[in-house]
Amino acid sequence: MSKTVRKAKVLVLPGDNAGPEVIAEGIKVLKLVSKIRSVYNGIEIDLIEEKIGGAAIDTTGEPLPNKTLKAAKEADGILFGAVGGPQWLSGPRPEQGLLDLRKALNLYANLRPCSFASDSLYAYSPLKENVVKGTNFTIVRELIGGIYFGDRKEEDESGKAFDTLPYSVEEVQRITRLAAHLALQESPPATIHSIDKANVLATSRLWRRVVTETLEKEFPTISFDHHYVDAAAMLIIKNPTKLNGILLTENLFGDILSDECSVIPGSLGLLPSASLSGVPDGKSRCFGLYEPIHGSAPDISGQGIVNPIAMILSAALLLRYSLNLEREAKAVEDAVRKVLDEVDFGGFGFRTKDLGGNKTTSQVGDQVIEALEGYLEGLNAADRVASTNLTRGLLLKRPPGRRGMTLCEKTIAHAAIGLSAPGHVKPGDMVCVSVDWTLASELTWKGMEKTFDIMGRPSIYRNDRFWLAIDHTVDPSINHLPKPAELIQASEKFAKEAKLVDFYRPNHTILHTEFYRERAQPGQMIIGADSHSCSAGAVSAFAVGLGAADVVMPLVTGETWFKVPETVQIRFIGKPPFGIGGKDAILYVLGELKRNTVAFERAVEYTGPGLKYLSCDARFAISNMSTEFGGIAGVFEGDETTAAYIGKRKNPAHKNSALYFRADPDAQYAETHIIDLANVESLVALYPSPDNVVSVKEVDGMKLDGVFIGACTTAEEDLILGALVLEQGLKKGLRPSINGKRKCTPGSLPIIAKLRRFGLLKFYEQAGFEIGAPGCSYCIAVAADRAGEGEIWLSSQNRNFRNRMGKGAIGNLASAATVAASSFEMQVRDPRELLDAIDRTQYEGYLEQWLEKGEPITISEPNPILFDVNATQSGDLSLAAPPPSFSETIIGKVQRFEDNVDTDAIIPAQFMPGTSDEDLGTHAFQYVKPDFIQKAKQGYTIVVGGAGFGSGSSREEAPRALKGAGIKAVIAKSYAYIYGRNQPNMALLGITVENQEFYNLAKEGVEVTINVKDRKVLCGDKEFPFGLSLMEENLIAAGGVTKMYQTYGAKLFRAAIASEKISSGCGTETLNDQKDCGTDNKELAW
Repeated sequence: MSKTVRKAKVLVLPGDNAGPEVIAEGIKVLKLVSKIRSVYNGIEIDLIEEKIGGAAIDTTGEPLPNKTLKAAKEADGILFGAVGGPQWLSGPRPEQGLLDLRKALNLYANLRPCSFASDSLYAYSPLKENVVKGTNFTIVRELIGGIYFGDRKEEDESGKAFDTLPYSVEEVQRITRLAAHLALQESPPATIHSIDKANVLATSRLWRRVVTETLEKEFPTISFDHHYVDAAAMLIIKNPTKLNGILLTENLFGDILSDECSVIPGSLGLLPSASLSGVPDGKSRCFGLYEPIHGSAPDISGQGIVNPIAMILSAALLLRYSLNLEREAKAVEDAVRKVLDEVDFGGFGFRTKDLGGNKTTSQVGDQVIEALEGYLEGLNAADRVASTNLTRGLLLKRPPGRRGMTLCEKTIAHAAIGLSAPGHVKPGDMVCVSVDWTLASELTWKGMEKTFDIMGRPSIYRNDRFWLAIDHTVDPSINHLPKPAELIQASEKFAKEAKLVDFYRPNHTILHTEFYRERAQPGQMIIGADSHSCSAGAVSAFAVGLGAADVVMPLVTGETWFKVPETVQIRFIGKPPFGIGGKDAILYVLGELKRNTVAFERAVEYTGPGLKYLSCDARFAISNMSTEFGGIAGVFEGDETTAAYIGKRKNPAHKNSALYFRADPDAQYAETHIIDLANVESLVALYPSPDNVVSVKEVDGMKLDGVFIGACTTAEEDLILGALVLEQGLKKGLRPSINGKRKCTPGSLPIIAKLRRFGLLKFYEQAGFEIGAPGCSYCIAVAADRAGEGEIWLSSQNRNFRNRMGKGAIGNLASAATVAASSFEMQVRDPRELLDAIDRTQYEGYLEQWLEKGEPITISEPNPILFDVNATQSGDLSLAAPPPSFSETIIGKVQRFEDNVDTDAIIPAQFMPGTSDEDLGTHAFQYVKPDFIQKAKQGYTIVVGGAGFGSGSSREEAPRALKGAGIKAVIAKSYAYIYGRNQPNMALLGITVENQEFYNLAKEGVEVTINVKDRKVLCGDKEFPFGLSLMEENLIAAGGVTKMYQTYGAKLFRAAIASEKISSGCGTETLNDQKDCGTDNKELAW
């Protein structure tokens, strides 16, 4: 929603030498912010340029002309370049213009942040990386008092001179209050470090007393301490992070310390500054002058090599403090970080000469503009969503009449649109939900793009909430080949078209790894075009993998549909032995409860007192393999560990939206199972199933042809532990045998950088491992890495289905520690001896991410958008008439399959994404039933499976391949959740028959008749009822989600749900579960 626009006047003072060069880049930033954001933030930035310093002397004879001073007093803020140079050695000094301007405008506080605009800049610091890493403080310097403005006397005839250092109580109070307001902008409030020389100077003793009294009386929540200036100067060099927060000091000390700090980032061209005349509390006017710290740099000016980053960051400070545009300021800083970040870390790697690069001033500025545009469009998208959705506060008490819900049900309920009061959901309900994030890889994007093209390539819902990572089919050794090159190009083209904020080039991160580490938050609804999207459940998000076309819908509309699943609770108790993490824990669960049993088609909820022993990385492995367990989602109860983990993220937007729910005491779980972590040991899942689990001791000595540590399930914690196991093995004299293959593929480049920084990669290399670029690698075997036919492997990946690691390869699963221990002699080995030899204090020191205590969390209740019947009835939400042919009787012969047919079997990954449904159809069941296609041509067009049909990867190509092969319908006892959605989305009829007698009769080649309208299947002389929900009916009848979108646009799911509510009076439950509605008393709209 647009706002009334007001003009904010910004005075631009380019100044001298390098000043005009860098200020041109700052102007670009302010113009772009005004152009893109004014309709939403209500501020149009009006830029007015005047002269100051040497440029003013040359034209007026004065360094600060009256015209400039008048314009300054009328402005909301000043963007200042630099003044001075050798051209003005005699006569008026250019610098006097700046000093006079500060005094005239009462700019009493100077702010100089000292931090790294990008982590990639640590190497440029003159201090060691382990010293400066994490440095983040702001010097708040009193600017118009003290010794620079006290009485003074030049040297007299007796050879004496003096300066005085006066300060008043009011001056110290004023600067202290400003520092306190800056501290309060952090959560928790930043610490204030007051710097003085109270052991010598009277004014410093006054300073210390007033600072203490002001903070204790007016700001009791702020922690503070005092340092002598000489001790602080030493600490800045020795351990600067000890001063993180706010450094509050007087004029002379601030001048010296800020110059000392300016060298920490490695270049004077990186740090901004602000001089303020008021408190930046967001309420009252805060006038400021904003300038880079580097001065006029006459020696390099005019060559196009001056670093503009400090100026651009100064413009960000202007947005933050004088225009109160915090989000826009943060967007500028994010854009700068992306431009400076190395290419390997998802950035552009742009550097000017001072940082060893060859980019010009304008090239760096233009690249910031390109990155910034995406961030600003993301803010617009967020504001559009906020303007159309009701504002929902935090609900702390369960409303009367609301049924008890599980954690998963609460997350779905909170995201639901159009629930009836009091706002609860239950298993079987069909609901429309708003989606916080969508995810895709280059492989699934190619499938999504087909749907996106059919839809006319519309604008996406939010360009800042789509995570696109190129990881499945890529490896640096093959990225130039036609297939990966085509997929890479398609993703890059779309990322540029949509101005994606979160686009990651080939081999930067596995899809789920950095998304979980940097984006997902508790309480969010996340939809990914990959079955392991459930990984984000580690941080208490409800994350589900769906088919590609299914994900396009929330990408474009921000909404999707769900049939609320039952929830199974896995309650962890006990403490696991050292070295037993998430991988062994989930293998233990799979071994005890088996795949596609208690979790099948259900959401899995992980709770219990044992959670305190599971790090977020351990939870990640468990959530990741919840899909192998059979669950549609694997959601951990969010707690202080979760809060600590996400609390370390740099971007507030990705840590401040967390919602912590708890299951109600009367919540109804389908089943509850208790898992004692104390009983978990090192395990191996034997080929060909993740639930074929045995103790590592039972297969000790099993010969191996290869070992692999990697894939999305293997988190940073696992890689660290694996390295330490290898270290202990090497210390014990173990050496890698000459036979076999060894590969380690960490999940992301940031993880590789951390392992390298800790010196851990060398243990993999010394143990004979090849270090691969982040990607899916052997886990899916569609890129460069493929196991050979008949080879036996031990891998830390998540799946060991037939042909998963390569055609005919035999994969066995284990933890990274077990794989590492087994790698020396290429035979399975219990890692316990090596685990026990690890220095646990050293190990815990590596796990810095989650060892800090988190802030207390607030437990809340879901607060959904409730159904408004008046608003619904005012619009045309009736469904279009379905195609007549769909209601005709379907007759075909049976092609018979057993339980747990997975999507890898239906359409192997090597043949994805395909050029069409028909192309995919030529490869349907190619490896497991080679005559499938020929039989389909002969009228064998009804596929009959058992339980769990369509399990495994979330590829929509599976139903598309069946359609392309000529299959008319699929009948099964049950479907994997994702596949079950993909069928109606792709307009393939999939029905559920529970009666075992049907399966006894429906042998290969038997003729089956499906009466869709009456919900009956005829086999032999027997009739069997089947289930099909109204939502699925509507989707299939309309020709799938794409056709529905063409009819209803962004509100297609709301229309379907609302139509059910209005016309049936039966809520939104599945048809065959209802007693008083459906086919018994209502004519369906065929």
